[in-house]
Amino acid sequence: MNNKKIPAYPFAAIVGQEKMKLALVLNIITPGLSGVLIRGEKGTAKSTAVRALAEILPTISVIEGSTFQLDPEKDYEDHVNICANLGLPAPQGPSEVVSLKRRVRVVELPVGATEDRVVGTLDLEHALKKGEKRVEPGLLALAHRGILYVDEVNLLDDHVVDVLLDSAAMGVNTLEREGISFSHPARFTLVGTMNPEEGELRPQLLDRFGLCVNIGGIVDIQDRVKIMEQRIEFDSDPVHFAARWEKESAAIALRITQAKALYKLVTISRDLLGEIAKSCVEVGVDGHRGDIIILKTAKTLAAYYGHTEVELVDIQEAAELALPHRVRRQPLMDIPDNIHEFRAAKRATKV
Repeated sequence: MNNKKIPAYPFAAIVGQEKMKLALVLNIITPGLSGVLIRGEKGTAKSTAVRALAEILPTISVIEGSTFQLDPEKDYEDHVNICANLGLPAPQGPSEVVSLKRRVRVVELPVGATEDRVVGTLDLEHALKKGEKRVEPGLLALAHRGILYVDEVNLLDDHVVDVLLDSAAMGVNTLEREGISFSHPARFTLVGTMNPEEGELRPQLLDRFGLCVNIGGIVDIQDRVKIMEQRIEFDSDPVHFAARWEKESAAIALRITQAKALYKLVTISRDLLGEIAKSCVEVGVDGHRGDIIILKTAKTLAAYYGHTEVELVDIQEAAELALPHRVRRQPLMDIPDNIHEFRAAKRATKV
């Protein structure tokens, strides 16, 4: 019997939908962008793209044996507290912590998930038999330092939405059951997909998504033919198809790694900060979250395109990604119809 895992459809093989793919990649480079909401009709590769991220995500260090995806350096005190709360042996110092490397995870939250499945629960049977607390971690524990993916996010139950809002705001998940309170870090990148025809999203949750893209079906005939051909090839032999795209996938993963390292070196002039503020005021953005997200996105775009100073075109592209779900009046900034061709032409003039 062949137990080999069937690979996901490669991210690099997805035809078109460049804005959606870019928004996802930017959130991998800078998790502080607070995720992305992808709105579009069925059959536009939304779920395919998110699940395909697994092959291009970077590696992180985690504490061996911990189910809470803890960082050996930043989460050491949390690890000690968790061990104490659960009656587990705790390390006597950071030097005793054993770490290992693994890829960032994409954790999927089913639309019908219960609150216990999301936040975790207490093993009452174990408590009654042994007199000891034992927590069954929820999806928020698994998603710490990773990506939490919610398909049909607009159909989530209100109580689950409230849990996500609390954790997204605080970076902590608190489990309170049977008079016991237990907390653990829960910092994750929230990625949601939805079909607007099935209902809109609660404003409180909508605002928590840093970026938003609206996508539709591809109308170019040749691209539609290519999609069909590649899907037939993948369905007939997914392992061989994925192997054929390994080089392209590795190139995307390398570019992400390089951009993550470059991001901390990226600077922006005060004049361009003024452009960001102006763009938000002109379209009636409430609060200041939109300004900050545009700033972070523009810096991430600069790093992604390999330069250390934010340019006006970075801000224009960032606004296109960060403002669609925040706009209350007037059109967005004047952005070229094909931003990628515009960038290519702009770079060519510098050669």
